[in-house]
Amino acid sequence: MPDPALADLTTLRLGGPARRYVAAPDADALVAAVTAADQAGEPVLLVGGGSNLVVADEGFAGTVVHLTGGGVRVEDSATGVSVTVGAGEPWDAFVARAVAEGWVGVEALSGIPGTTGATPIQNVGAYGQEVAQAITSVTVWDRVLRGSRTFTGDECRFAYRHSRFKADPGRHLVLDVTFGLERGELSAPVAYTELARTLGVEVGERAPLADVRDAVLGLRRGKGMVLDAADHDTWSAGSFFTNPFVDLDRVPDGAPSYPQPDGRVKTSAAWLIEHAGFGKGFGLARDGARVSLSTKHTLALTNRGGATTAALLDLAREVRAGVLDRFGIELVNEPVLVGCSL
Repeated sequence: MPDPALADLTTLRLGGPARRYVAAPDADALVAAVTAADQAGEPVLLVGGGSNLVVADEGFAGTVVHLTGGGVRVEDSATGVSVTVGAGEPWDAFVARAVAEGWVGVEALSGIPGTTGATPIQNVGAYGQEVAQAITSVTVWDRVLRGSRTFTGDECRFAYRHSRFKADPGRHLVLDVTFGLERGELSAPVAYTELARTLGVEVGERAPLADVRDAVLGLRRGKGMVLDAADHDTWSAGSFFTNPFVDLDRVPDGAPSYPQPDGRVKTSAAWLIEHAGFGKGFGLARDGARVSLSTKHTLALTNRGGATTAALLDLAREVRAGVLDRFGIELVNEPVLVGCSL
């Protein structure tokens, strides 16, 4: 069987071939594959669920290491349960198990594609929760020091869609992630207005774990954010741009604003995109359209079938330039760009 193209390993279904492909079912295999490539002077690309990658049409001139497992270890703790999850384990399968077992703290992160090892890198978050709130430690292989290291949650330097691992890209291979979760039937306090409204509770109240998961999955499906091979709105890398942080006087009239501890304000990239003239489905009306904004959510750039990475990036540049021209705010891409740039 031939090695898969990167289009077969990414949720965008885009990307050319790799020079070499290695499957890594556990931490030992991951370290061995990357170490061998490093010693040979070969560039390395780690791929888990492929949900946060935009890969050039030319592919990757190096070794692709595909994380495919790692296992789950559970230990009782003083406050609940400590769960160590291998980097290659699918994230949503872990969340589903947590809800079923009565482990509280990740339920609002349901439906997010990808593997667990990717979650601490950009501090994955949604619907009022971030993995930073639950992570107690992350074990990595340090490619500079050539040894394993374990960072506590505080040492990970988590911030909005950021961590020490993202700040030093390529250095740390996440081997496993340990979460400290409470036991209970009710969720953590619901912190997101849209989710609270859907659940029929007030912000800050709790709800049954299963209800929270079901509500989040429903909200994400409505935005095309739950993978479905039959739905081209899910052929994406999720939110393509991060929500920008700006000074208060730069927030456009009517735009959402969320004050931050440093005095700045977080506003909505989706609002900026839509109010700059790029509505849901933008691009579909063009002749032979192969890429567009999702018809369900303006933050997702989608492959309508037969697309190219070059076309997707052209659309991203058009949207970014339009927002900059209209509001003077430059959007920053959230997915990792491999062999290409904006």
